[in-house]
Formats: sequence, C-alpha cells, structure tokens
Amino acid sequence: MAIDLPLIWAAIIAFAVLAYVVLDGFDLGVGILFPFFPEKHDRDVMMNSVAPVWDGNETWLVLGGGGLLAVFPLAYATILPALYAPIIAMLIGLIFRGVAFEYRWRTQRGEFLWNWAFAGGSMLAAFAQGLALGALVQGIPVENRAYVGGWWDWLTPFSIATGLAIVIGYALLGATWLVMKTRGELAERARGVALRTALATVAAMGIVSLWTPFLEPVYLERWFGWPTAIFSVIVPLLVLGCLYLLLKGIRDRHDVQPFIAALGLFVLGYIGIGISFYPFMVPPSLTIWDAAAPDESLAFLLVGALVLVPMILAYTAYAYWVFRGKVDPEEGYH
Repeated sequence: MAIDLPLIWAAIIAFAVLAYVVLDGFDLGVGILFPFFPEKHDRDVMMNSVAPVWDGNETWLVLGGGGLLAVFPLAYATILPALYAPIIAMLIGLIFRGVAFEYRWRTQRGEFLWNWAFAGGSMLAAFAQGLALGALVQGIPVENRAYVGGWWDWLTPFSIATGLAIVIGYALLGATWLVMKTRGELAERARGVALRTALATVAAMGIVSLWTPFLEPVYLERWFGWPTAIFSVIVPLLVLGCLYLLLKGIRDRHDVQPFIAALGLFVLGYIGIGISFYPFMVPPSLTIWDAAAPDESLAFLLVGALVLVPMILAYTAYAYWVFRGKVDPEEGYH
C-alpha cells in the first residue's frame, strides 16, 4: 500500500497552522485588549503573562510558512502573490509588537508609544491574518499554474468580515487567558470582557459560516450534500456546546475552563474550514496533489519533520509547564 505523502504533509502543515492560531492567538488577544486596561500595573501583568512564551508560539508560523514553501511550492507561488499586502501587514504588526516587548520596559517617557506599538501591532497582525484567511477561502484565481488575479482581490466584504471575526476571536482568547493567569480586579475585568467577546465570537462565526457556502459551488455542495452534510449539523452543535462550557466557566468562576472552551471554538472553526477546503490546497483550482513537490522530496523532508515537530512540541510543552499557574504581580519577567 503506497503512502500518500502529499496528504501526510497537508496534515502536518494544517497542524502547524492550527498550533500557531491557538497559541499565538491568545497573546495577540492580550495586545488587542491593551487599550481596555489603561492602568500601568494591569498592563505590566498582562505583558508578563505572555512574555515567556510569545516568541516560542511564533515558531509554528515559521514551520507552517517554511513547510508550505518546501513541500507545496506551487501553492506557495500562487498564494503569496495574491496575499502580499495582508502578509506584509501581518509581519509589520508582529515586528512592532515584538520590539514593544523589549523596549516598553526600558523607558518611562516613551512608554505610551510602545503601549500603542504593542496594541496596534497585535490588532494589525490579527486583522491581516483574517484578511488573508478570507481571501483564501473566497478563492484565488489560477491559470497555467500562476496567479492571475489583481492587486486588490484580497480586499472584499467577506475578507473584511473574517478579519474582524479573527480580531474578536483573538480578544476572546486573550481575555480567557487573563482569567486563567491573573488574580484580583484584573481577572474580574477579564471575565466581563470574555463574556462579551464569547457572544460576539460565536455571532461572527455564524455570519462567516453562513456566508462561506455561497462563495464557491464546491463549498455549497460540501456543506449541504450527503454525507458531508452531517458535519453541518454536528459542528454547530459542538460550537454551542463550547459556548455553554465557556459561559458556565465564567459564571462559576472557573479559571481554566473558559480558556479551554475558547480554544475549542477555534478548533471547530478550523475544522469547518478544512471541511470546505478538502481536497484543495488553493481553492478552487489546485488540489493537494497538484501543488505538492515530488514524492522523493516529500519523503526526505518527512524524515526531518518526524524529528523536528516532536522537539518543538516538547520544548513548547516544557515552557508552558515551567511558567504554569498565576502570574505574580510583584515579579516581572523582565
């Protein structure tokens, strides 16, 4: 029985992207919430809650992007020209917030500038990711194995809607992370933000989900044809289940449950996108097998991935284990 290397690599890339979204999502969310917590002490604690892990979280972005180039070069060559603007905007946002992590602690007179760099960079990166996702979902025109769309094809009402949905969703992850990692008044305020953003996130997911099937005929067939229509019932029910657990966790003053439930919402949303996409790597033109590198290259790279991915998982898990528990307001990471 032959091993389907392109499918294996599609699963690895999909896992790397999901890991990036759920891990970097909450620390981007903390930055998005910065303007709603004006007290310096609160902002110090918020940054300290993510400072030990934020750079490690972005390892998954590098793995996903680098892996796409190595194993699906045709997909890389068509997606990037279509999404240059939002990808560059995302990188600029990530640069500003990364620098803010270091320089905010080195100045008092210019601290407000780095506060805005951290918040603005987080918002820009999150919104740009949503724009790119929306542009990819709505389809990238390809002819003769090359992108044939225009410079502004990525900017549509749907991509703007997905951009706003990602910002709201990341804010939810950030709020539930603060509930889990902080104490006192800061945690209480985070609970209130988590409640509002939870409802807004599910509403945004509903709007995008109802919109998506009508973007491409293949999506409509996938969501309402048999047997995949089963998922059209199961996934929304699971979303409502996660929402219930999230709201119950907030009401019952649990620390961890709201964060886990919020992660569940993102995983379910990601599964929904996967159901729509499969078997396309670049919808609606290039399948996983069309875009893949030769099997010899995929097999060679898979050996490295089987070593590298467990190592990344191990040191990521270790970092979270070392910095587990509540943040001590009197002790800073810096």
